[in-house]
Amino acid sequence: MSEVAKAEPPSQPSASAPRGPRPRGLHKRVIGVVTSDKMNKTRTVSVTEQYRHPKYGKYIKRTLKFHVHDERNESKEGDTVLIIECRPLSATKRWRLMKVLERAV
Repeated sequence: MSEVAKAEPPSQPSASAPRGPRPRGLHKRVIGVVTSDKMNKTRTVSVTEQYRHPKYGKYIKRTLKFHVHDERNESKEGDTVLIIECRPLSATKRWRLMKVLERAV
């Protein structure tokens, strides 16, 4: 008779792997430029990052756009701002304005 191999349960993730939300105060912080202030209490912020391609070594520029919650409507288009990651506030907003670093001229 042939033996039937028993299926082993999938292995559990290690205890050292981070799970769930970060502790308070350790959220991601990013500096970007406000590209749109047409929505009430919401800003569109463009963040430009530059990284080196792992194989070819060329530097590549990438622009990411985030919807940011601005409770007091204090930022305007062209301002440089510091944004912080937070819980989902709407379908697209996962960031909130921390402070305006530099005002547009």
